[in-house]
Amino acid sequence: MAPQPIYKTPDAEAERRLREAEERLREAIEELQRRQRTRGGSGDGSSLPPCDHAGDESCVANAIGNLCQSFLLSYGVRVGIGILLRAFKLARGQSYSSLLDLKQLVSEKDLIVREEACRIGLLFGGFTGSYHLLRCMLRKFRKKETPFNAYLAGSIAGLSVLALDDSNRRRTLALYLLARVAQCAYNSAKSKNKFHLWGSYWRHGDSLLFSLACAQVMYSFVMRPESLPKSYQDFIQKTGPVAKPVYKAVRDCCRGGPVDVAYISAYLSSRGKLNDVKLEEFPSIIPCSIIHPDTDSCLGHNAKAASATFRKTFPLYFSLTFVPFVVLHLQKFMDSPARTCWLALKGAVRSTSFLSAFVGIFQGVICVHRKIASKDHKLVFWVAGALSALSVLLEKKARRGELALYVLPRAGDSLWYILVNRHLLPDVKNAEVALFCACMGGIMYYLEYEPDTMAPFLRGLIRRFLASRISNPNPPTSRSASYTYLQTLDAMNKPKLEESKQAESSSLEKLNLESISGL
Repeated sequence: MAPQPIYKTPDAEAERRLREAEERLREAIEELQRRQRTRGGSGDGSSLPPCDHAGDESCVANAIGNLCQSFLLSYGVRVGIGILLRAFKLARGQSYSSLLDLKQLVSEKDLIVREEACRIGLLFGGFTGSYHLLRCMLRKFRKKETPFNAYLAGSIAGLSVLALDDSNRRRTLALYLLARVAQCAYNSAKSKNKFHLWGSYWRHGDSLLFSLACAQVMYSFVMRPESLPKSYQDFIQKTGPVAKPVYKAVRDCCRGGPVDVAYISAYLSSRGKLNDVKLEEFPSIIPCSIIHPDTDSCLGHNAKAASATFRKTFPLYFSLTFVPFVVLHLQKFMDSPARTCWLALKGAVRSTSFLSAFVGIFQGVICVHRKIASKDHKLVFWVAGALSALSVLLEKKARRGELALYVLPRAGDSLWYILVNRHLLPDVKNAEVALFCACMGGIMYYLEYEPDTMAPFLRGLIRRFLASRISNPNPPTSRSASYTYLQTLDAMNKPKLEESKQAESSSLEKLNLESISGL
C-alpha cells in the first residue's frame, strides 16, 4: 500500500495566529494597566488604587505588624551573634561547662548587647513600619500610585536612622547605601544602553574596586586613624600584629617629626627587647626590629601574623555566617541543620583565610620595603593596602563585589573626614542623616520598580525585613476586568505550556548524556 501524502492542516497555522494575537493582547492590557496605575486609575472605574496589604486589615495595623516583626527579627540577629561570640570566648578559655550556665553565657555583665540590639531593632522596625504606613497615606492622599510615592516614603522613613546615637555609624551606613544606590543607577543605565564605564566588563573589576578601597582604608589607618570609626580602628588593630606605639612612631617618622623615644622604649621594654634596638629621635625609617621585636625573621613574623589572625577572627565570621541564616531562614535550617552548619563552617573558613592572607601580605610588603629602602614614605601603606587586597581572590566571585561595596563606604568615610578637616568640604551638621534618607528613597524606588538592578543579596535582605507583599516582586495592584482576563488567559495557556514543556523535556532527555546511568 502506497504511503499517504502528508498535507499540512490549517489547524496548526490557526493556533499559531491565535497565540500571537493573545500575546499581543496581553502586552496591550499590561501596558494599559501600567498607564492606569501611573494616572491613578485602577481599571475598574475607581479613582483610588488599593493598598498592597490584606483587604480586611487596616493600614495602621499592617504598619504596626510589620514594625514588630522587623524589630524582633533584627533584635534576634544581633543578640544571637552576641551569644555565639560569648560562647566562643568561653570555649577558648576551655571553660566548656560554663556553656551550659546561662548566668555566664547571657548575663548582663558579660553580654552587653541589649541597648545596641534595641537600637538596631528600632532602625529596621521603625523604617519598615513607617514605610508601609507612608505608602498607604500617599496612595490615598495623591489618589495614584507612582514611583514618587516609593521614593518619598523611603526618604521620610529613613529618619529611623536617628535610632543610632553614633554619628560615625550613621555616616558609614549612609555612605554604604550611597554606594548601593550608585550601583543600582549604573546597572539601570547599563541595561538601557545609556551609559557604562570603561572596563566594566572586566572579569576582576570587583577585585580592582576592593583593592582601591582597601588602599585608602589602610593608608588612613596608619596615617590618619582619626578618620576611621573607632570600632573599625579597634578591629584592624586587634586583627593585625603591630602595636599602637609602633604605628605612632611610623606616623611621626613619615611626617618628619620627632619620634617619642620614651613611648617606644616603654613598649620595647615590655617585650624585653630594649637593649637590642637602637632608638633615634629623628630616624629615616622605622626598622623591622621595632615593628616585630618578638622575632628577627620577617617571613616567620608574617606567617605567625596570618595564623594568629585566623584564630582570632574565625569565631566572628562563623557567627556572622551562621546566626543570620538561622534567624532569616529558620525553616531551611530546621529541614537540614547539618547542611546549614557545614555551609556556615565552609564559608567561615574561606572568609577567615582571605582575611588572614590580607594581614600576611600587608605585613610582608612593609617588611620588603624596609629591606630595599632607607627612607620611609606614607604612600608605602597605600600601596601595601592595594596589594594585600588581592587576597580577595580567595573568596567566591559573588562575594567579591559585596566586599568591595562594604569597604568602599569606609574609604569614602575616611576621605570625607580628611577633606572636611582640610576645609575642602563644608562641615554640615547631620549631613549623614539627610544622605541616608535620600539614599533610602532611591533604594526603595529601585526595589519596587527596577529590582533587577539591585544585588540579589541586598534585594533579598530588604524584602525579608520589609516582611509584606512587597516581598513579591510583581504584586497585583488591581482586580479589574483586564486583570481577571489575564488570569483566565494564563489558566487556559497553562495546560498547553505544560504539555509543550513535557514534550521538550522528553526529547532533551533522549539527547542528554547526564540522563544515562553511569555517565
